[in-house]
Amino acid sequence: SPKRTAATLTAAVLAAATLASCADSERDQGTGGSDDGTFIFGAAGAPEMFDPFYATDGETFRVTRQIFEGLVGIKPGTAEVVPELATEWNANEDGTVWTFSLRDDVTFHDGEPFNAEAVCYNSELLKAAGLPADRESVAKMVGSTWDSYFDAGRKFVAAGTGAAWFDSAGAIYQGMSNQLEKAYEKEDGTVIATENPAVKDVYNQVLEASTQDNLSAHLTQWSSDWQAGFQSQKFATTLCPGWMLGVIEGNAAGVTGWDVANVFPGGGGNWGGSYLTVPEQGKHQAEAKKLAAWLTAPEQQVKAFTAKGTFPSQVEALTSETLLSQTNAFFNDAPTGEIFAERAKAVGATPFKGSKFFPINDAMQQALTRVDVDKSDDAASSWEKFVTAVKSL
Repeated sequence: SPKRTAATLTAAVLAAATLASCADSERDQGTGGSDDGTFIFGAAGAPEMFDPFYATDGETFRVTRQIFEGLVGIKPGTAEVVPELATEWNANEDGTVWTFSLRDDVTFHDGEPFNAEAVCYNSELLKAAGLPADRESVAKMVGSTWDSYFDAGRKFVAAGTGAAWFDSAGAIYQGMSNQLEKAYEKEDGTVIATENPAVKDVYNQVLEASTQDNLSAHLTQWSSDWQAGFQSQKFATTLCPGWMLGVIEGNAAGVTGWDVANVFPGGGGNWGGSYLTVPEQGKHQAEAKKLAAWLTAPEQQVKAFTAKGTFPSQVEALTSETLLSQTNAFFNDAPTGEIFAERAKAVGATPFKGSKFFPINDAMQQALTRVDVDKSDDAASSWEKFVTAVKSL
């Protein structure tokens, strides 16, 4: 979480935040629902997507405003700008630069555009299972393929510690699917998600490991149960992009044994992404572009990694001595700069994510959850529901 971080933005970005808020609409409150605890809400239509960056319809904003927060918002029934993520803000004399101070309890879960992934693990749990726990041995045990990762998990579970090998089928799927160049769509927009054998193979492989081999802790990532799982040591490993280090440290505060292995099944992975945009209606586009260039320059990205673990997207930053010398005390003084630089070099495929990627991926996560967490479906029936959901998009 950033500690009173000052974020400097152009007036164009503030305008974009204000315009986005204008899409919100108010509705009279009423009663509704069912006896089984399900709340049913009548809307004018279905959301077009779940990504507010691309949305233009009010029904999407109705949902996404409950998922994402902006720096500021609009007080209902007024035109008054009120704090959301920002606690206060001020402008320079000509109004071209705005400086925001952020809440000190904010937790980011996207990170920088390019995030090398490794495997984070609890060495105490591995020791309890009679398995090697030092970084080099763990990297060798996990191996270079998903098959070897799952094989290591079977050995761990067979030891009977009561802990699972990984946290969530959805999280493992995310790591595997991000190694596919075109998982859900072709570049011309053609949806191939339900017909792509690679997607079906990853889906089946994850759920076989989760349910048949019982390697999963059966948790929904980012849920309160998942967060509590770090304290109760419910799982031994989790896929770990650079920005996940802070998440783990926060959730596992007081728990010893967490470490980082210089390995990632399949070679390399990229998980996370946020983008800096300059709206066409902005009055200071040139200045905004210069600010974006400065923020994403190697020097600033190295500083961000040092402060918060957001790994640089600029290749030039990978050779920085400041980055390569970084260690993390919580993770047993792991050389995190060196580890994630090595993992970044292993990244191969650049996954194509078209306009329907996010709603398709959301449907996939629901399909996995039905089997792994809710246990309401088997893999076959949940896949059919996924197919139906994708066809309805």
